[in-house]
Amino acid sequence: MSMRRREFITLVGGTATTWPLAARAQQTAKVPRIGFLQRNRNENVEAFVQALRDLGYIDGRTARIEIRIYETMLDRLFELADEMVKLECDVVMAAAPYAIEAARQATSTIPIVGVDLESDPVANGWARSLARPGGNITGFSSFLSDLAGKRIELVKEMVPGLTRVGALFNMSNAAEPAQWKEMREATAVVGIEAQLLDVRTPADIVSAFDDARKQSINALIVQIDTLTQSNQQLIIELATKHRLPAIFGSREFVDAGGLMSYGVHYPDLYRRAATHVHKIFNGAKPADLPVEQPTRFELVVNLRTARALNLTVPLSILLRADEVIE
Repeated sequence: MSMRRREFITLVGGTATTWPLAARAQQTAKVPRIGFLQRNRNENVEAFVQALRDLGYIDGRTARIEIRIYETMLDRLFELADEMVKLECDVVMAAAPYAIEAARQATSTIPIVGVDLESDPVANGWARSLARPGGNITGFSSFLSDLAGKRIELVKEMVPGLTRVGALFNMSNAAEPAQWKEMREATAVVGIEAQLLDVRTPADIVSAFDDARKQSINALIVQIDTLTQSNQQLIIELATKHRLPAIFGSREFVDAGGLMSYGVHYPDLYRRAATHVHKIFNGAKPADLPVEQPTRFELVVNLRTARALNLTVPLSILLRADEVIE
């Protein structure tokens, strides 16, 4: 590119971030198409779409954003992923391990940006390494070893005299065994017994709370999973009924009436995912884009639920909370 052309782009294009998209559209007469596989329409979707707008990708004008919501219909995920290929999407954004795997099976050539890679992306064969994935998948992982320890620390502060904590995990999810191992190690450090409550169907959730009562479990750690997310209201109602304090991995449970959550600030990951999409449209290859980890976390506490459970929230937790729901 000559200096004269650089100057022209600067003067006419306005900003360096929007010109490559405009140039691409003019040269190919094709508006970039972004596929998006997401469990439900929530603030994460809005964060991703707004971040794309900020980068110049405006749905219906400078881009096409094909959002497909799969909710609990995991069997449909593969159909929806195939649809992304038929639509000739230039990039597929896939939220959660199930969606990432469906997209991986649908295409080995279309770039995939995965968010919430709870599973180890290297162990799953999605990436050769976090620094250089090597294939068509990159994204953002929430697979962090120290989250279990922080949740145990918080629930121990919330429940004085805690001796036994239950782990409401779906062990059919490939990510859960590693998370369960982390939790066992974290509870052993502080002298608390951990009891696995393996839930794979909604019926298992009901029986798990009966088991928790029989085993004198004092509190619960609820892992994020499509099953637990889809049955969040049932879990919250049963926790209140059995007077079991529970800590969740995502604030959506606390917004719905759960006691507290500590975990990744997911809207931030979705905003950063839009930046990955932008980099790919500007020539970056997913094989060379590192799988990144979260940098923002949040603690949310629901005081109404605490009162319903006859719990006094310690000042130490209130001072650390990013948000307290009154």
